[in-house]
Amino acid sequence: MVAEMQGLVNSERGLVSRRIFIEPDIYQQELERIFARCWLFLCHQSQIPNPGDYFTTYMGEDPVLVMRDSGGSVNAFLNVCRHRGNRLCRAESGNAATITCAYHGWTFGNTGKLVAVPNLQDAYFGELDLDQWNLIPVAQLDDYKGMIFATFDPDAPPLREYLGEMAWYLDSFFDRREGGVEVVGGVHKWVVPCNWKLPAENFGGDAYHVSWSHLSAIRAGFAGDFRLRNTGGSLVSPGQGHCVITLGGGDIAEAPEPELVAYEQDTRPEVVARLGPRAEQVSPIVGTVFPNLSIIRSTSHSFRVWHPKGPGEIEIWAWIFVDKAAPPQVKEALRVNGLRGFGPSGTFEQDDMDNWQECTHTSRGVVSRRYDLNMQMGLGHEEYRPDLGGLASDYRLSESNHRQFYRRWADLMAAEQWQDLPA
Repeated sequence: MVAEMQGLVNSERGLVSRRIFIEPDIYQQELERIFARCWLFLCHQSQIPNPGDYFTTYMGEDPVLVMRDSGGSVNAFLNVCRHRGNRLCRAESGNAATITCAYHGWTFGNTGKLVAVPNLQDAYFGELDLDQWNLIPVAQLDDYKGMIFATFDPDAPPLREYLGEMAWYLDSFFDRREGGVEVVGGVHKWVVPCNWKLPAENFGGDAYHVSWSHLSAIRAGFAGDFRLRNTGGSLVSPGQGHCVITLGGGDIAEAPEPELVAYEQDTRPEVVARLGPRAEQVSPIVGTVFPNLSIIRSTSHSFRVWHPKGPGEIEIWAWIFVDKAAPPQVKEALRVNGLRGFGPSGTFEQDDMDNWQECTHTSRGVVSRRYDLNMQMGLGHEEYRPDLGGLASDYRLSESNHRQFYRRWADLMAAEQWQDLPA
């Protein structure tokens, strides 16, 4: 198995087989060795602020129910009734003390405990042990700066260890100012016929496509021209497959709107003081927490999950986030700007979706799959930078993050258990 994965991904040479984007057997192995093992993002604390609040999501293709119980603690369970496997909670979010299955009426409390079964005395003769049929919890649950994560693997490292140096880059997105961030508006959900890895790697390291795929937006003045305006920055791989695109420390990441640019300039001293010296060197604008959580601050404030729905399809869930301490007019400007730029009708999102689906569709060809993808940009022109906490490219355009993303993918696919992964 190790040799097979090394044959599909050769990060030393910057070559990746197209088979990994379309073949069902490889996808099934991904569900087992990546999505059933890695820490996956569930929701933000601001989405379930009150006792009884819940939010339904997925970990891989497993439905998951995140609930704040009546005592205020957050729990996460498989959103599956223990009786006959029906999806238990059908609503996207809400507030409830109990949730009842629509099929046969089994009822579970917001702690996951089975509390009621119809005909328990007559049909079951009082012999059913309710304590044995509570909801199935995730193996580990934790949060970082309001972002709730979980894993199904009890042997996975703790969340903070899993994030490693990526934690600082998450701070640069979600903890720039006192109070952190909050989600505004609802969630956008839409389906794209592409493989999940393509958008994950795009947000994690593909600054190269901006000047081509998004040229119309640049010419219309909706986005700054990154070819001319930004001369610093680097691609940074903080480890374990996590990837970040950064600009120079003094570069403004926001859309070129006076109100947003002014907000960035006014809060810059506070942000640098809060984040430390690294913020003077780089300004993170886009990143991916391996495997499928991506965040963007350039032209939008959005974080999204690339939910896999088969080798050739994903369902994107995207939210807009803002600094809690931002004034109302800035929050509204960010919300509107995010809708214009990203989401199913966003200017940038439509460009990206078209590329991702065509890259996936061409991988269906038997002959096409014989030829590797080229990820050699900047090969040999990166080095470990302790000041940046990761492997960093020598130039702001590179495919160094792509190579580290797929290296981690191959390591996880080949490893039987966490202990088998490279240090």
